[in-house]
Amino acid sequence: MYKVNSQLPSANSAYQTPVYWLKDSEADSSIAVLPDRGGILTEWIYQGKNIFYLDWERYQDPKMSIRGGNPILFPICGNLPDNHYTENGISYSLGQHGFARNMVWTVTDTGTEDDASITLSLGHTAETLVVYPFEFDLRYTYKIKGNVLVIDTAFTNLSDRPMPFSAGFHPYFPAADKSKLQFEIPAKTAIVDQRTQTKKPFNNSFDFAVAEIDWCFDELTGTTAIVTDQAAQTKLTLQYDKEYSTLVFWTLKDKEFYCLEPWSAPRNAMNTGNYLLFLAPGETRSLRVVLTIEPIV
Repeated sequence: MYKVNSQLPSANSAYQTPVYWLKDSEADSSIAVLPDRGGILTEWIYQGKNIFYLDWERYQDPKMSIRGGNPILFPICGNLPDNHYTENGISYSLGQHGFARNMVWTVTDTGTEDDASITLSLGHTAETLVVYPFEFDLRYTYKIKGNVLVIDTAFTNLSDRPMPFSAGFHPYFPAADKSKLQFEIPAKTAIVDQRTQTKKPFNNSFDFAVAEIDWCFDELTGTTAIVTDQAAQTKLTLQYDKEYSTLVFWTLKDKEFYCLEPWSAPRNAMNTGNYLLFLAPGETRSLRVVLTIEPIV
């Protein structure tokens, strides 16, 4: 019932890079994982519907970030002022969302016993130490079973001093008609302007007539968010560990997607310390995100 297949790049492959397909044939569910492109999960097809959005034109341009799937964010979420932060009195430069989404990951394990699973690993390199002066080991495990996608993450500090970081995901979901989306986000307020940090009350609705929505929910009252798409006849449930302190909602007016992103800390946490996670030397921290897709009638 559960299968994990690897597919090498070929002339007729849209990905042009190795792809691992995880399948639950009984549930008609599958995911595509690309280790060489930041360990990203690009597709989750459940009963004929792709639960993730993917901009294929951007994907085919290696100079551009992938806009789609479920990009990995580490060791920061969001951006830093002028892309800089200070650690131990030294200034470092680090681009938006960190470097994990741009690196080659290694497949360390696969499984087909209780579900279809794959584990990817990423470690520090000479290049990462220039922008993030910590030695680390990351383990990300994707699992599918039925209509559920589980993402287990483990972060290990291999340095001899406490390691600060934030981590998260940037999932893109398709939405052909955003007016048909209904939200249940566990927050009463949202930061609606990232520059001024202006905060306003939130009533589970958005004005999709504006050019861009980039809202940050940093005072969450729960660990579950739900989006019901009346047009697609689906209900998406996002569950996350309490360490994911922040949800970000992002969309563009002329694009048929929305993003609902679990972050362990908001923008600029490396400078402010707000919700920043720390690992003692040798310590490992494990976190989980669970996505469930259901048809509605």
